[in-house]
Amino acid sequence: MSIYPGRGIHGQVVEAIGRRIVSGKEAPGSTLDLDALEITYDVSKTVVREALKVLAAKGLVDARPKRGTFVRSRSQWSLLDPDLLRWQFEEPSGSGLLDDLYEVRIIVEPAGARLAALRRTEEEVESLAAALAAVDEQADAEAIIEADLAFHRQLLEASHNELLIRMEYIIEIGLRARDVLVHTEGHRDDFLPPHQAVLDAVRRADPDGAERAMRQLLEQAAKDEQQIKNRGGK
Repeated sequence: MSIYPGRGIHGQVVEAIGRRIVSGKEAPGSTLDLDALEITYDVSKTVVREALKVLAAKGLVDARPKRGTFVRSRSQWSLLDPDLLRWQFEEPSGSGLLDDLYEVRIIVEPAGARLAALRRTEEEVESLAAALAAVDEQADAEAIIEADLAFHRQLLEASHNELLIRMEYIIEIGLRARDVLVHTEGHRDDFLPPHQAVLDAVRRADPDGAERAMRQLLEQAAKDEQQIKNRGGK
């Protein structure tokens, strides 16, 4: 079973069954055999039932008299649940969701950058700068990924819009999956310039410039991702 950090054996069963459902190994409408799950994961029936309760709360499964526990259709899943997002982005078939992520980002992040330019504090500007400063010529893919996540997280926080800030967890989960795809395949040299352009516009309190720079950053990111896909990287 995959590790489900900090949640013990119960969490590992949630992780394992959830991934099987998201991957399609347990098809919508199929019935889950609780006895078989107990044997497969070498856990008690209580652990299996508690794990299924968690998955039911995520919209993945349901239980009915005479029918038992079954997998619900994708249209009924809680797609914005952090675990579901993570499982989907980590699937080989997750490239379609990355396309959806780009559409969300191109709507949300330029607006977030505009607000950040208008509302940011000096401390927030320095936090944005610090995220980029962590990337130098020796930076490996993981360092670039962490810097990217920190930069985009801080930018939304600098918008001082609570609802935009809550979008952070959706974007960050998908952004990590996208960054792993892109930065482990290269494209490290073009990381800093577009991010620096956003930072410079936010620093000088230029909302139009910040919005434009963020849009250009996202368009370049989409091109990098498409190049990887065209080479068979996804």
